[in-house]
Amino acid sequence: MPSFVARLLLAALAALPLAVSAQGYPSKPIRLVIPFPPGGTTDIIGRLVADELGRQLGQPIVVENRGGGGGAIGAVEVAKATPDGYTLGSATVSTMAVNPACNPRLPYKSPDDLSMITNLAAVPNVTAVNPHKVPQTNMADFVKLLKANPGKLSYASSGTCGIGHMMGELFKVTSGTFLVHIPYRGVGPALNDVLAGQVGVLMDNIPSSLPHIQSGKLRALAVAAPKRLDVLPNVPTLSGLGMAPVNDQVWYGLVAPPKTPEAIIKRVHEAAAKALASPDVREKLRKQGAAPVGNTPKQFRAQIVAERDKIIDLVKWQAIKLEQ
Repeated sequence: MPSFVARLLLAALAALPLAVSAQGYPSKPIRLVIPFPPGGTTDIIGRLVADELGRQLGQPIVVENRGGGGGAIGAVEVAKATPDGYTLGSATVSTMAVNPACNPRLPYKSPDDLSMITNLAAVPNVTAVNPHKVPQTNMADFVKLLKANPGKLSYASSGTCGIGHMMGELFKVTSGTFLVHIPYRGVGPALNDVLAGQVGVLMDNIPSSLPHIQSGKLRALAVAAPKRLDVLPNVPTLSGLGMAPVNDQVWYGLVAPPKTPEAIIKRVHEAAAKALASPDVREKLRKQGAAPVGNTPKQFRAQIVAERDKIIDLVKWQAIKLEQ
């Protein structure tokens, strides 16, 4: 049996490589796993922040898109990666709250199987319509149309149990209306069909819909945001229209594999805070209708748990199943 002093020495030696690696971190490029295909809001926000984050850390950040499973494939890859700080992941409402609520057999538990770093940005959602398919120009008239024609209009989303789907179901519950959900494999195909008039209504994040709203190809009826957006000053918030439960923004955060050393988490968090303070990053986020956040790992975890629990209640209430 080793002595008490010997056991202490062994424990210190075992911890030494971890401390050294944290002290010298980072010494090589860092991989950022974005759990959705290129072109969507997660990709836009992730790449936007990654460039400045890499400059702050002194090493390039290499973005890798790992789409599939509503973000689950990429999230699992991060959860199983070596906890050395050289694999980071983009965390979204889908990967951290919606997927766990919809799929109890998910191969990771949120947020327990990942290390929280920070919420990078909050992004508004939007309820938009094809102006040729839905001539109503305001939410009050739109709700009247829906109540007079239950089930005759459909809304498109990025997929079953995606953010747009959850927003649509919250909208139905809050407004007392019924629209048919049409799930797509990503926001791109959903957006294309609404632009073409195949579907009348779209529930989406602002960045992917904004160019089409600004061009007049889509009409925004309301945004989910704390206040009206600078980029859409004439569009009211859902809260301002008396629909507060639907007024949730989505968020895009930064996570690491479980058991990543606290020193590395702190280093990345500090770099992310500096990146989000950059005037260039803030202006780019503003142009996307997004706002920087940069909260603490503890605050980010609490935010995830609150959102997950809310979605769990919605999934039960609406009897939503992943295979729908």
